[in-house]
Amino acid sequence: MLLNVFFMAIFGLTACDSSVETNKSDQELPSFLSEELSKDVDVLEVDEEINEAYIKKAYFASGCFWCVEAIFESVKGVKEVYNGYSGGHTDNPTYEASNTGQTGHAEAVEILYDSTIVSFKDLVDVYFGSQNIEQVNGQGPDHGSQYRSIAFYSNNIEKEIIDKKIVDLEATGLNVASEVKRFDKFWMGEGYHQNYERLHPNSGYIRSVSIPRLNK
Repeated sequence: MLLNVFFMAIFGLTACDSSVETNKSDQELPSFLSEELSKDVDVLEVDEEINEAYIKKAYFASGCFWCVEAIFESVKGVKEVYNGYSGGHTDNPTYEASNTGQTGHAEAVEILYDSTIVSFKDLVDVYFGSQNIEQVNGQGPDHGSQYRSIAFYSNNIEKEIIDKKIVDLEATGLNVASEVKRFDKFWMGEGYHQNYERLHPNSGYIRSVSIPRLNK
């Protein structure tokens, strides 16, 4: 289980913003996962068989989606992660609109995973273990409701898994700031946000915030 305190780091550098200087590259992102993380979650370092019949979807928001995408894509059994927006009250949100905090949406990810390899419970462990769960309306240097943490559920079983995890965490003295919300709709983000960390390994934000977060 990813319950260790060292997963909950506060990152203090530039914000997740398209204005951050980037160096577009096709260079693959190297593996920065710590030994501690690899003990609990299998890292996808080799080709694996994905059973299309067992592909399910999960949705989470926990700060900049550039960071969250890379974290979940490193988990064995995850087929693809898409960046977008969820949890708000407007249709067709854009990056610029969501950044105003007026749409109600948070930067979120859609995760396609093989349920025979990784479970929803495992993904919930990764979700809570890869963020500062006590930070309200933000993660690290990114502040605002668009960066708030939300654990989305699509059925009662998923809600029970999330609720139990929160109870367990709060029993250790932590104050969990994440919202628990029934999933409604995922709005796909703009194309330039997809695979951002892999395609922009030399971006100032990626090097100073995303990679350290993945490493933790």
